[in-house]
Amino acid sequence: MLDAAAAAAATSSVGTPAVERRRRLSPAALAVANQKVRRAYSPIVIAGVVRIADFLLLSLVGSAIYVGYVIPLSGFHWEYLGAILGVAATMVVCFQAADIYQIQVFRGQVSQMTRMISSYSFVFLLFIGISFFAKVGNELSRLWLGAFFFTGLGTLIATRVFLRSLIRGWAREGRLDRRTVIVGADQNGEQLVRALETQEDSDIEILGVFDDRNDSRALETCAGVAKLGKVDDILEFARRTRVDLVLFALPISAETRILDMLKKLWVLPVDIRLSAHTNKLRFRPRSYSYLGEVPTLDMFEAPITDWDLVMKWLFDRLVGSLILLLALPIMALVALAIKLDSPGPVLFRQKRFGFNNERIDVFKFRSLYHHHADLTASKVVTKNDPRVTRVGRFIRGTSLDELPQLFNVVFKGNLSLVGPRPHAVLGKLQNRLFDEAVDGYFARHRVKPGITGWAQINGWRGEIDNEEKIQKRVEFDLYYIENWSVLFDMYILLKTPIALMTKNENAY
Repeated sequence: MLDAAAAAAATSSVGTPAVERRRRLSPAALAVANQKVRRAYSPIVIAGVVRIADFLLLSLVGSAIYVGYVIPLSGFHWEYLGAILGVAATMVVCFQAADIYQIQVFRGQVSQMTRMISSYSFVFLLFIGISFFAKVGNELSRLWLGAFFFTGLGTLIATRVFLRSLIRGWAREGRLDRRTVIVGADQNGEQLVRALETQEDSDIEILGVFDDRNDSRALETCAGVAKLGKVDDILEFARRTRVDLVLFALPISAETRILDMLKKLWVLPVDIRLSAHTNKLRFRPRSYSYLGEVPTLDMFEAPITDWDLVMKWLFDRLVGSLILLLALPIMALVALAIKLDSPGPVLFRQKRFGFNNERIDVFKFRSLYHHHADLTASKVVTKNDPRVTRVGRFIRGTSLDELPQLFNVVFKGNLSLVGPRPHAVLGKLQNRLFDEAVDGYFARHRVKPGITGWAQINGWRGEIDNEEKIQKRVEFDLYYIENWSVLFDMYILLKTPIALMTKNENAY
């Protein structure tokens, strides 16, 4: 790790550190952005977990009664296991048909219990009817079936009472809310805010309204919701606090304004929708997605959400832990070589762009001489750079200097194994910051950065000394984001060693 002395050395080697550009927000926007916000939970994932839990609980109850009562009397019979699994699976299907797996239903008490008990009883009656007509009723213990029915029902009621308490607690903490900003501080905006706030059991939390206009058409408050700034301010606002949805309260006829705003906002990892509540032009109902009863048209969707996010998290933790264990001997040898080659710490931390432009500390093996430490990466490492040590030249060319980033993946969780490479916050191309050199540069930060990526295995790694290199990186990163899958991650990971050996001409 770099200590205070290393930081001082870094400052002296590069002069006064450059100041990162951050857009100023209005006092009203800052007041909202500075509020403590808890991490959101996905209703889709919660409903999926409850489905799995229902199946496992019913299977466990039926099996426990079978093992405890039936097997000691008549021995083991496969028919019982088939019946248990069949009842559990059919139960989940019937619960789904009864719309039980919804957050709004989980919050309720009477509606949740009546739907569940009715569906549960129907499944057992169905099972009894099937066993009667199939003439297998005599082969199944009636006592086992009765115990299964009442014990399973009691278990489900108890879990639903616990789930209701849990869901209501999460709702009070704001974990289930969709934190929303409205674009358009005029009469359309007022109508939209009222339409959203008058809905019962709505998960929409309106944070504020943004509008570029300074004339009389732009209101300071829309139905009691404050105007927080201009559309450009949404970018900085969404990077200081959690924003889940950007909702345009503009008519479809304002297509030029909408397109101009979308060019600015599409780089954010949020859902962007156009409200259709005031539009006279109507499409088929299936063309809309609905916020309660408010029809909207989807413009952009946040990438890698819900179950995809769970799968990527599991992939990073499980595969990342395995790779870290396998890499520990190599990392120990690299650390020893660095220590013997030049004085100074083995590891250092550098500020990089993370998810949604969050600033994260990325771990790397030290490859420069200690007195040339460059914490901000303000000066790009070039071919035959005198700042690079002998060991540093080898580990940079082979990307072994990146191995400590496995700690970021496994323990800190701010990096993925695969994703757009995290660039330095002050990374530049010919005295221009990367976002100034490439349109849509920040769109690559809509997902977590990664140790390796689609751009890297296609040869776009190492020094960035011309516009094509940074443009190609962004182009490949955006392709990865739009086409992500676990299999794609696995393919990139398996191709990385080959790319390191055959496509390292730009790595200095």
